[in-house]
Amino acid sequence: MEQDVESPAAVRKPKLPKQAREDLPKQLAEIDRAKKIQRYVQKDGKCNVHHGNVRETYRYLTDIFTTLVDLKWRFNLFIFVLVYTVTWLFFGLMWWLIAYLRGDLDHITDGQWTPCVNNLNGFVSAFLFSIETETTIGYGYRVITDKCPEGIVLLLVQSVLGSIVNAFMVGCMFVKISQPKKRAETLVFSTNAVISMRDGRLCLMFRVGDLRNSHIVEASIRSFSLTPLSGRPASLQCSNVTSLAYQSVQSIGILHPQPAGSAHHNIQDGTGNHRPI
Repeated sequence: MEQDVESPAAVRKPKLPKQAREDLPKQLAEIDRAKKIQRYVQKDGKCNVHHGNVRETYRYLTDIFTTLVDLKWRFNLFIFVLVYTVTWLFFGLMWWLIAYLRGDLDHITDGQWTPCVNNLNGFVSAFLFSIETETTIGYGYRVITDKCPEGIVLLLVQSVLGSIVNAFMVGCMFVKISQPKKRAETLVFSTNAVISMRDGRLCLMFRVGDLRNSHIVEASIRSFSLTPLSGRPASLQCSNVTSLAYQSVQSIGILHPQPAGSAHHNIQDGTGNHRPI
């Protein structure tokens, strides 16, 4: 018995409904747009904003202290070492010049000659004397004499400038070390936020927890709602920023011995936070 067998070319694939075919490009465009959207604020609290084409960079030098504190650790440590090294080399050169101009280097073996600095016989010893003076080590082998007024003046200048450099650089390092940037690593937020009824009102709720035993006293929560403005080009990235007020913020481990608390924001119509469903 012969059976009618359809060829593969004759088998037709099922077509999508017309409405689905029309909506498919829009859905693909929405998926592609969602992939390109980046976070405005990262999870560690840093704003995902890059300052490009910055002019008048000299303004950073007007507040050099904050500029040094904001630098990365490798640059901060490099500048820390560089400042001290340059200071020691500069004053070492000054001590060597005084000894050279007074002729101390030509009378090293002369026991009757009174040099500006005893036992200073070259640039290396002048550099070591500069370090001993600024760091107040005072080994006692190299010491300034009272027959050198220019050396006394230089000693005063180096002592004062050395104290200023110490105060400035140690202050920068102390402020940078004491910054609580890593404290956010032990503050965790719930992955998802929910909208639910609470006391007869719609509330936006999420949870926050502290992993450390030393909890934060008088903690406060502040968040913002960013909504893209309609009718603006996407390249402008214009957004409407609305502050969210929290009616109830439970203290974390302060008033209640619990590892996590919850934040509630009442969604009210007419405040910019309410959207009809």
